[in-house]
Amino acid sequence: MDMLFNGWGDPARATPLPDTVAGLLRDLLGVTPRDAAPLPLAEIDVPVSPLTPDARRALEAAVGDRARDVRTDAESRIRHTRGKSTPDLLRMRTGDVTDTPAAVVLADGHDEVLAVLAACAEHRLALVPFGGGTSVVGGLAPGRAGAFVALDLRRMNRLLDLDEVSRTATLQPGLRAPEAEALLAEHGYTLGHFPQSYEWATIGGFAATRSSGQASAGYGRFDEMVLGLTLATPEGTLDTGRAPRSAAGPDLRQLVLGSEGAFGVITSVTVRVRPVPEVRRYEGWRFASFDEGAAALRRLAQDGPRPTVLRLSDETETLVGLAQPDAIGASLERQDAGCLAIVGFEGTEEDTAHRREGAAAALRANGGTFAGQEPGERWAHGRYSAPYLRDSLLDAGALAETLETAARWSRLPALYAAVREALTGTLTESGTPPLVMCHISHVYENGASLYFTVVSAQGEDAVAHWTRAKHAANDAILAAGGTITHHHAVGTDHRDWYVREAGPLGVRALRAVKRSLDPAGLLSPGVLLPAD
Repeated sequence: MDMLFNGWGDPARATPLPDTVAGLLRDLLGVTPRDAAPLPLAEIDVPVSPLTPDARRALEAAVGDRARDVRTDAESRIRHTRGKSTPDLLRMRTGDVTDTPAAVVLADGHDEVLAVLAACAEHRLALVPFGGGTSVVGGLAPGRAGAFVALDLRRMNRLLDLDEVSRTATLQPGLRAPEAEALLAEHGYTLGHFPQSYEWATIGGFAATRSSGQASAGYGRFDEMVLGLTLATPEGTLDTGRAPRSAAGPDLRQLVLGSEGAFGVITSVTVRVRPVPEVRRYEGWRFASFDEGAAALRRLAQDGPRPTVLRLSDETETLVGLAQPDAIGASLERQDAGCLAIVGFEGTEEDTAHRREGAAAALRANGGTFAGQEPGERWAHGRYSAPYLRDSLLDAGALAETLETAARWSRLPALYAAVREALTGTLTESGTPPLVMCHISHVYENGASLYFTVVSAQGEDAVAHWTRAKHAANDAILAAGGTITHHHAVGTDHRDWYVREAGPLGVRALRAVKRSLDPAGLLSPGVLLPAD
């Protein structure tokens, strides 16, 4: 199944807004329904593909003369236009297809990817790898004019190898996360990577963006799971990772992880896997304030025992109920106070019981009050629902978007305040005071992430309206010592701030890498780094 072209996921899973939330939007934020309904796919006018007959023949030859796998029809091109950020969806709802690819090509295997790259180089076509299409940072639209090819990797969806002695698996990049989990579960293993985009995102996308899943406290980030990668580039093949750790020079895996298609196309990923847990238990804890809850999370992150899932919503997010998307709005009726933490444990019965006992003692010692298993189970049940809720908010005339960052623990309070102030001030000055919510969902010994959700009225030009607020927040993040992105990646939306974060010498080094692997600059131009 393809994703909804102008929204998130499966259209049958649309989430209606509760009356309490609809009332909040109207009375507190001044949200009014939009005048025009989203344009249906069949009514979107797509210009004729600029792909030349010679280029088409070359691309068909690259994929084994499968003419059906070089697609220039309107629907295929629309479904591969941009990603799933709020600006992406708002533009698509009006029929804006200015970033539509000239063709969608489906390759099946490493050699075919190399051949497609060669065909694109011959005909001066840019190429953007396309996995699940879930980018929320402009990672699927090249940052320069000209025809480009969207390389759809869905046919590369196999488990290539499972080494049960070493507990590693080699997966192709087009595997969606649920498919990967199902293949591994047949052998009793799990990857343990469950980001909010889990139902649609792919293995290759996880690696290309340094994804972080909701169980990162226990399983780690995706880049920590990766032992090796194969990269197809216009200059040939790059194989990385022979051993779990090595002192053989700089780790070339780190050039591929987070490279976002700008250096090459990931064609296989070798990851560590773990046995499917015997038990999974999720529960809720309450804290009087966000600062108090953050201190408790820091205590567990630094001294243990560390849960598998560890997340904390601030006062506003707790009040609205976004910590439990399937129960959103319920807290408004009860006027629940304080901050809700979700704490989860996965593993063997013995290990889970031991960690739960130790974590409970630490949480109580740091001001936490046990709220039972219902909040945790509600979170687990609705953990992938928030993007569907965003669709409903857009339908209601609201602007709804997210952004994230991370910093060391000592800088986290100032970073939290700075980003909230930037978002609130910019949107209020524009006449649309926002609701700004935040949670911590990824913790480390030395720091944590902050994930913000912003809701306001859309204003006259919703895309421009959000862009001003987003830029202000980006500036605030760098000024407060945060990183411009913790797990959403750079894309084009964060690129200029990433350049500031990396510094001139860092950017020169990365440009040198790109020139070596992609001398013509055909791969995802303008993504990660400014196009030459």
